[in-house]
Amino acid sequence: MTELLSTVAILFIAAGPLVLVANRFDLPVVPSLILAGLLVGWRVDEQLVLELAGWGIALLVFVFAVQVRPDAVRVVLRDSEQVAIGQILLVGAGSVAVGVVAGLPIDQAAYVGLAAALSSTIVGTALLQGDIERNLVRGRLAESVHFVQDLVAVLAVLVVSVRPFALETVAVQVGYGLSLLAAGALVHWLVFDTIVRVAGDSDEQLIISIIAILVVFLGAAQYAGVSIVVGAFAAGVAVPRETKTQFSVFDGLASIRDFFVAVFFLTIGALVTVPTTATLALGAALALVTAVVTPAVTAVLLASRGYGWRSAVLTGLSLDQVSEFTLAIAIEALILGLIAPAVFEAIILAAAATMITSALTRTYDEQIYRWLASRLPLESGDQTTAPRGSVPESLADHVVVVGYGRKGRQLVERCERLAVPYVVIENDPLRLEALEHTCMAYVFADATDPRAWEAAAVEDARVVVSTVDSPPVSEAVVAQAGQTDAMLHTADATYARELLERGAVYVSVDHVLATQQLVEYLDAVETGTVTNESLRADHRVALEERVDSR
Repeated sequence: MTELLSTVAILFIAAGPLVLVANRFDLPVVPSLILAGLLVGWRVDEQLVLELAGWGIALLVFVFAVQVRPDAVRVVLRDSEQVAIGQILLVGAGSVAVGVVAGLPIDQAAYVGLAAALSSTIVGTALLQGDIERNLVRGRLAESVHFVQDLVAVLAVLVVSVRPFALETVAVQVGYGLSLLAAGALVHWLVFDTIVRVAGDSDEQLIISIIAILVVFLGAAQYAGVSIVVGAFAAGVAVPRETKTQFSVFDGLASIRDFFVAVFFLTIGALVTVPTTATLALGAALALVTAVVTPAVTAVLLASRGYGWRSAVLTGLSLDQVSEFTLAIAIEALILGLIAPAVFEAIILAAAATMITSALTRTYDEQIYRWLASRLPLESGDQTTAPRGSVPESLADHVVVVGYGRKGRQLVERCERLAVPYVVIENDPLRLEALEHTCMAYVFADATDPRAWEAAAVEDARVVVSTVDSPPVSEAVVAQAGQTDAMLHTADATYARELLERGAVYVSVDHVLATQQLVEYLDAVETGTVTNESLRADHRVALEERVDSR
């Protein structure tokens, strides 16, 4: 235990200065953590690092399984399961075939195919956390695709850990794993509410109960001879994310997640060794497939399901890294002597590389999409993503509402009460049926697509109101609204002030302007009680006070 704690101390001491530099210059933290592990990897024992990585991955799997929102996953599950399984089959099988052609034994090529096919829930959901919390299409899609991939990965973990390898032992092992998952589901639906009632208002008691559930499932996994990663995933399934409990409970779990995320990336860096030419070539090929082919295949599959190219491409870019489940499988196989050291080192090398590049692609995903759109027919000539909807030809002097979530629906209801014509722009397939049945006029398209604004007759509109907290959408509103007044939404007060300077009439800022107030301001502008100039001036003062108070 002392040696393990010493290993953790060495890794975090090395990480401290690099993380400070990254924060100082607003750089991604993930590359700094991997680099720190790489710098001190020669100072720590590989077996201790493998043990630390195994436990770190298990605990991270638990925390992220807890944070999966079944309601958000369920509504896109049919699309995401087809996309995830299709992507796993195409990329995985293709990578196995290429590996065999390149001279790898079939069992070693299978590990490479698994590494290419599965993406990291840790990295993907962490980088897209804001999109997930704002319930954006790509956030929900990425979350659900990761969830389906994790289920496939759990099955792979169960199969790999079987010894001796025979059909009967595989069936027994898979049965144990499925039993753990079933037990987790039963606790989720039948037991956890009772635990919450018994805990009452005590956050501490609830957190202890959640940790006890984790310990029980980890113990059950070890007793059954199943990987602790499977037990941790089942424990995460047992804890409902949508439970009406204190937010501080999940804040506490988020703190645990952040610690083990750091441990995870540090151990990835520490496991990287000086590669041979063959290992370097294999690692580079695997990184290329993971970072380029997997996102491309995912984007094409999502577009074929009716999602817009922008959502499809941005979702695909969130899957451009090697999965922590793959690393857990590789570590398990290395301990059992099933994977060649060169293949293991190539997977570690590809994981380190893609987790660094993934942080960069997330930072520049919009620029990457625009670059692709300027060279490929992603925005024109495609009937799948062309704007469609129902807009009267005589529509004029109307309100353009961007987004048909809770805020958008309230604005539509107010427009209908005031007998003000309107049109809604929305690109979420889950809301299409509601648009068709409840809206007098709508355009089903991506708000960043200029054709959507042409279909919404923005030039003849009296005001555009965006309820979407997305900089690309806000930029599109500013660019397309022209002389039409625009009201926008963002969580960043500094960015809100910038949008005001660029001509927005009003910018709704979280914790500054509630939805009801936005509706009231829209009423005031419509009735002429408040002029656009006075509204903009008053709001600029409020935003300056908010920014200065930070």
